[in-house]
Amino acid sequence: MDAGEDIPRALVRQVAAATYHQVWWPPADQLVYEPGRAPQWNPDACGYTDPDTGELLPSWDDAPDLVDADPDAKPVHVVRFGSQVDAKGVLAGTKDADRCVGYITKYLTKQAADCHDVTTGWQRAHLERLWAELRHTQCSERRANWLLYGIQPKKARPGLKPGNCKNKVHKRETLGIGGRRVLISRQRSGKTLADHRADRREWVKALLGVTTDADTAPAGSDTVRYAWELAKPTDPDVPPLGHRVLRAISERIQWRVQLDAARRAADPPDVSATDQSLTSGRSLDCDG
Repeated sequence: MDAGEDIPRALVRQVAAATYHQVWWPPADQLVYEPGRAPQWNPDACGYTDPDTGELLPSWDDAPDLVDADPDAKPVHVVRFGSQVDAKGVLAGTKDADRCVGYITKYLTKQAADCHDVTTGWQRAHLERLWAELRHTQCSERRANWLLYGIQPKKARPGLKPGNCKNKVHKRETLGIGGRRVLISRQRSGKTLADHRADRREWVKALLGVTTDADTAPAGSDTVRYAWELAKPTDPDVPPLGHRVLRAISERIQWRVQLDAARRAADPPDVSATDQSLTSGRSLDCDG
């Protein structure tokens, strides 16, 4: 631990240094088949077979046994945190929180390909070579590129063609960048979007002092029965789209004003004794 470093941040650094992720896949460093001579689907065998011998390729379920049988087997990928770990806490409602949200939003709305513009011939040649290398690189256990390494992908089906994967990692605009750019809600908090909406609804109800709704209304209060259905644009009582958008914006503005007023009423400003003395012009001397 560095001198003057707080304990929580030091613990985060230790956890980051000890955290890693291994991917144990079948060997994939050398191609077994060329792209033009890839294994073909055999309907009688219900799987992909060798184009020369007709032998059925090992399935993905047999792949772990092949790895266990190899005494020199090593993980295909090992991922660790980088050497620079700058963990800082951010409190809600502060300027740092607003700055972090704005920073994240700015780069989440950008395309990954917008970070670097390809302007020279050398850059184009490098991009072409990188795309050619990644074209037949396996990116998931379900992709057809595994056929070139002598393994049937997970849940193999007819029609798989190595080198034609449509995953983001193989596209030129997102080359080498696969998956989501941020964790989805259930991975980050263990809650679905419906759970978060319910939490926000309960928070707003508690702030506004609302104790009843359609679910908690007392019995006998629903004297009028309604049947709800989705409106269609062709319905005569549906206003034009522009009117509906403006109405939704107006409702949101009204809700925001009411919510801000309720928050100010719930959290009165913290006025210190010094501020009170300066406002009233009175002294804080013991004499009064």
